[in-house]
Amino acid sequence: MESQTKTRIFLALLASAALVVSVLSVPVLAQSNNSSPAATNSSTPNLEPIPAPVKGDYWDGDEPNLANLIVHPFANKKYVQRMTRPIKDRLEELDQLTASNSAAIKDVDARSQHGLQLASDKSSLADQHATDASNRAQAAQTAATSASGRVSSAEQMVSNLDLYKASAQTELRFRPGQTALSKQAKDALDEMASPLKGQHSYVIEVRGFSAGSGQAAISASQKMADSVVRYLVLTHNIPVYRIYTLGMGNAPTSDEAATHHGARVEVSVLKNDVVASN
Repeated sequence: MESQTKTRIFLALLASAALVVSVLSVPVLAQSNNSSPAATNSSTPNLEPIPAPVKGDYWDGDEPNLANLIVHPFANKKYVQRMTRPIKDRLEELDQLTASNSAAIKDVDARSQHGLQLASDKSSLADQHATDASNRAQAAQTAATSASGRVSSAEQMVSNLDLYKASAQTELRFRPGQTALSKQAKDALDEMASPLKGQHSYVIEVRGFSAGSGQAAISASQKMADSVVRYLVLTHNIPVYRIYTLGMGNAPTSDEAATHHGARVEVSVLKNDVVASN
């Protein structure tokens, strides 16, 4: 009977020793597993190492008697809790670190999405500005082409200004010292000016000639030409800018014969058919 009791005590001691060894190995493994992420992640705070179990006597506060010798390694909950508390603390810290890292990842992702959206908006705005600039450039090119066409047309019209040709001529005779128009002279001017109503591509040349010599002849010829211009403007509404007046005095013309001396006014209507057709 005594030998059986000793055998049981020996087996219980072996089992308790094996359990102690297995419990002690768990904190060491947990500590080694938790130390690697903290070393690789610079943002993770430095954690205190898992405290090593304090070596005490076998009884660890229990009474050294036969009953505690049998049930001590298996029935002491406080001992198990004390040995597993560092592991639970590290597991809770690991959960907190995981939650913190998840929040940081979400924040970085949100900022990245916001930055991508801003870049996309700016790219769209730049494309819109480029399109507007292209449209304005095309409008400017169209305007420049139109202006170039108008300039070419104006140059063509200017080149045609010297193409005026005489279409009607009349000569008004005056008695010596006379400057007023006679009825015959008015009838001749009416016949010449009536067809000009509503027309634009014409000019009227009025040249006065007078007998005598010097400044007196020029002044007399200018007065006779002025009377013709006054009649055309007041009676037939001919624009003044279309009438060119010259006081020639007694200067002969190239086609004048010796029989045409005396006081007179030559009126010529000059037309530009090219401008009129345009």
